[in-house]
Amino acid sequence: MNTRTTLDSSTSTYELRFQSLFDEGHALCFPCNARGDVDLDALSTRARLNYLRARATIGRDYALPAVNRHGLH
Repeated sequence: MNTRTTLDSSTSTYELRFQSLFDEGHALCFPCNARGDVDLDALSTRARLNYLRARATIGRDYALPAVNRHGLH
């Protein structure tokens, strides 16, 4: 989850998914590369804040994130 790495063109085919620990139907997903690197500069302000909140609350509100092919859950 290194956010300072420059992402390559395969970024759009992967997503980093933070599954809620309390609501099975709720998750936060962010575009990333195959290693799970998210380009924070490419996110909107709201998405960036959600990403940072999800990372800060792993184990309390969200499970460890998983890297998935986009569209596959």
